[in-house]
Amino acid sequence: MAWAAGAATALDVATGGGHVARRLREHGIQVVTCDAAPGMQPDVICTAESLPFDAESFDVVACRTAAHHFADSGRALHEMARVAHDRVIVVDTANMGEAVEEAEKLRDPSHVRNYTDTEWAGLIAGAGLELDEVRFFEHEFELQAWLDRTGCAGADAERAVELLGERAAGGRLTLSKIAILSRKER
Repeated sequence: MAWAAGAATALDVATGGGHVARRLREHGIQVVTCDAAPGMQPDVICTAESLPFDAESFDVVACRTAAHHFADSGRALHEMARVAHDRVIVVDTANMGEAVEEAEKLRDPSHVRNYTDTEWAGLIAGAGLELDEVRFFEHEFELQAWLDRTGCAGADAERAVELLGERAAGGRLTLSKIAILSRKER
């Protein structure tokens, strides 16, 4: 939450379960949520590539663990930059190679792709943002729950686990994540 310090307003893009919105609200920030999936019960139903907000409507725009599903991540980042007054924060799964990409698509056909840090830097610059800080971390969780969330079972699940290799061990899955803080060019 340090990256959102001083913000009064925020937009949580592709809010999903609303975890980011909840954390931001706990810090006294007024949050609007949006998501393309009505079942996520966002404040606004829209895609990340077409945000229905005026330019510079929010101090901070955040997007957590969703960009790998966007049909056009460059366009989505451009939209996030447009509606941000100051900062855009993106946290997503990092690209870990073609085998993991194949596993992700087997598990969830809505997966488009994960990006490398170099690709993210290009997307950030292309959106007219300045890269401020990048952090990497490992996220470990239960493998079966990850498969179950998308109904991946049988031969597809077996192949996905095989493709994940050492990342899937002892019933756990470890994925590399990237957290990016960018700012509007001034």
